[in-house]
Amino acid sequence: MVIRRDLARSKIKMKNNNLQKGSGLVEILVAVFVFSIVLSSLITASNMYLSGASDNLKSAKAAYLAQEGIEALKIIRDTNWTTISALTDNANYYLYFDTSSTTNNTWKATSTMSYATVDSIFTRSFKLNSVYRDANGRIQSSGTLDNNTEKVTVSVSWQSKSTTTTKYLSTYITKIF
Repeated sequence: MVIRRDLARSKIKMKNNNLQKGSGLVEILVAVFVFSIVLSSLITASNMYLSGASDNLKSAKAAYLAQEGIEALKIIRDTNWTTISALTDNANYYLYFDTSSTTNNTWKATSTMSYATVDSIFTRSFKLNSVYRDANGRIQSSGTLDNNTEKVTVSVSWQSKSTTTTKYLSTYITKIF
């Protein structure tokens, strides 16, 4: 009878040992599962951060390109105001830097769309609008036409994910020479 009790106790110990070995395997599987979820979350967060950083970089570059467009138009204005005043109101125009030897490397305005793309990513254009002034010389939506001032709006567009994003920059330029 003592032998049977000892045999029964040893079977119980073996079952407990087997259960402990099995529970170790389950713990490892749970740990791997939790680790994979955490790693997956970190990768997703990293991708979202990089995507946002890329969008912010494009937005900043677009702002610089819009400012460059305004500065280019000021250079065109300073070179010859009639180049600006001869352009049609509310029509799309594009800027390019002419490096041919006859023009002394300067900015030019054109209606040719082939000059619209900048850095193979951005599309830059500008529009001019006439400016009207009231009797006190303030800019108004109607009044006396000011032939020496134009409102300039530069737009820079780019593809961002599945949408087109556009930045606008507007200012007034005046004939000063």
